[in-house]
Amino acid sequence: MPDASNTEANRLTIQRAFDAWRDGTGGITDVFAPDMTWRIEGHSLASKEYATKQQFIDEVLTPFGARFSTSEPFRPVDTRAVYADGDCVIVIWDGRGVANDGQPYENSYVWVMEMREGEVIDGTAFYDSISFNDLWTRVQPR
Repeated sequence: MPDASNTEANRLTIQRAFDAWRDGTGGITDVFAPDMTWRIEGHSLASKEYATKQQFIDEVLTPFGARFSTSEPFRPVDTRAVYADGDCVIVIWDGRGVANDGQPYENSYVWVMEMREGEVIDGTAFYDSISFNDLWTRVQPR
């Protein structure tokens, strides 16, 4: 049976990271371990497994973020739920930003993460691939 204090610590770590990201006071990558593995499921143009935090940042997060205006960057706007059980944390959330072409981008996500010592060591993301692919192909990074 999972340790209740560890479960709550993991849930709070992720909740605080999402709150900081939403508020613009921190980045979600602050809780990613350097040796983290991240998978994007489905059929989006970014769907595959990323072997490290740096690979995920370089190939997805940086070019994704560069497709948004600096005045209205992509951020979580509603963290609907943060569930935790031991080292597993699941977040259901909605994100929004205004792309460089002036069009809003909105998507809903489910992230399933495994934690170790306060950091994400494994993650899997689910989201609307059609909306993501439209943004990825329509908007060039700045």
